[in-house]
Amino acid sequence: MDAHSAAQAPTLESDRPTDTAALRRTLHQRGLRMTPQRQLVLDAVRALGHATPEQICARVQESAPAVNITTIYRTLDLMDRIGLVRHTHLGHGAPNYSAEEHQHVHLVCHRCGTVVEAPTDLMDDLTARLMRESRFALDASHVALSGECAACRATPEESIP
Repeated sequence: MDAHSAAQAPTLESDRPTDTAALRRTLHQRGLRMTPQRQLVLDAVRALGHATPEQICARVQESAPAVNITTIYRTLDLMDRIGLVRHTHLGHGAPNYSAEEHQHVHLVCHRCGTVVEAPTDLMDDLTARLMRESRFALDASHVALSGECAACRATPEESIP
């Protein structure tokens, strides 16, 4: 198996590495090696929680100014494919990446941009209906729902910048 096809192998949530030694083993098992850049990117994602590639790049460049945004995108893509990070589109623009166990739905206010995390079991009825009617298995931990938060609903639209 070559490195590219190995990187696309499915990963079980329980197989997600949580420390540097486990990360090295996971990469090695897929024919890949740990690089300082990969470690810096993973460390940045873990430290930032949910972050865009640009935010991750800025964090990495604090200690490694030569690492560019292309390296960040490639590394995030690889880590997403092997299950080390997850990405979520919270609206228009760049995805957000997270290295945590991602068991929540994102509720995104389209007026003020606030993001609130909600438990995935809120999606149980929809998940069951999609499976029943379409045979589609929804990954509710990879969902962002757009609407208005309570604060924006209580505020007249013309008073929000």
